[in-house]
Amino acid sequence: MPSTVCRLLLLCLLPRLGVLAGDEGGKYSRAKNENLSERDTGEFRIQKLNQVWEKAQRLQLSPVKLAELHSDLKIQEKDELNWKKLKAEGLDDDGEKEAKLRRSLNVIMAKYGLDGKKKSQTDDNNFIKDGSQDDISDPRLEKLWNKAKASNKFSEEELENLWREFLHHKEKINEYNILLDTVSRTEEIHKNVINPDEHEVKEDFLHSKHADLKEKLRSINHGFERLRKLSHEGYTSSRDFNEPRVNDLWEMAKDGNFSDSELESFKEELKHFETKIEKHQHYQKQLEISHEKLKHIAETGDKDHLKKSKEKHSMLTDKIKELGYKVKKHLQDLTSRVSKNGLNHNEL
Repeated sequence: MPSTVCRLLLLCLLPRLGVLAGDEGGKYSRAKNENLSERDTGEFRIQKLNQVWEKAQRLQLSPVKLAELHSDLKIQEKDELNWKKLKAEGLDDDGEKEAKLRRSLNVIMAKYGLDGKKKSQTDDNNFIKDGSQDDISDPRLEKLWNKAKASNKFSEEELENLWREFLHHKEKINEYNILLDTVSRTEEIHKNVINPDEHEVKEDFLHSKHADLKEKLRSINHGFERLRKLSHEGYTSSRDFNEPRVNDLWEMAKDGNFSDSELESFKEELKHFETKIEKHQHYQKQLEISHEKLKHIAETGDKDHLKKSKEKHSMLTDKIKELGYKVKKHLQDLTSRVSKNGLNHNEL
């Protein structure tokens, strides 16, 4: 009789054990992608970020791009770990923060060509410098750029600064398009469910996403008008900042409800931030040079020289990862402060 009971218990448990095994198995299972694993020895503590990182390495992105991606994924990792704590405390019931994290990862994937969509092999730098187009370029930008190059109103240094503003504007358009696509797909899902109450998506959530879109579009239109004016008139007066990201923050702050003393204090911080960005860009250029030297030395077969070059290349890569993370984290913090400290959103 006891043996019969044991056999019955085993028969009941086997399907359950199979389900558990199925839940844990598979490269893209929920456990693999969402849960942290103490045994995980990857670059990141979240498996799905490791998969993105491994894909980027397989695609052989340039050393600078890989270092930049590493910094972006570190920021994403930090935000996701913070979200897990919030979720455990029941502070993301509407799922808005989780949706924001998904959008953020989508932006990163698209930015580095890891989203599976076809992308021109033309480097972003060449798009602006040579006036060539790829599949996501804006003909209006190309027209303005060609006009600026032919105007003889810019020194070589000013033309380089203008190019960075064009590239920054293009990146903002990309981010807007990704967000627009995400919101459109979310709306389609919401529209097709039989009982919308059963779905996580809520009307107020979609409304907030439309507000995000409107704000981003306002920023894009403001930026395009600035580029149009610059392309026609040149840099007619001394600028507060050369770096486009810093200029964006400064314009946002001036449009806000800051007092004069707060604005002056924020401007000083932006100057320090711009210096940090310039330092990061300096090391990026050094890494590009190092990478070219390394390829050349590898062809000559000089082992001692190759060893030293590899060490320098590795040092520069680590430095860029460190600086890149600090720059992106600082930008995130400054943007958050500007958004919260009394910005006037009446236009929304």
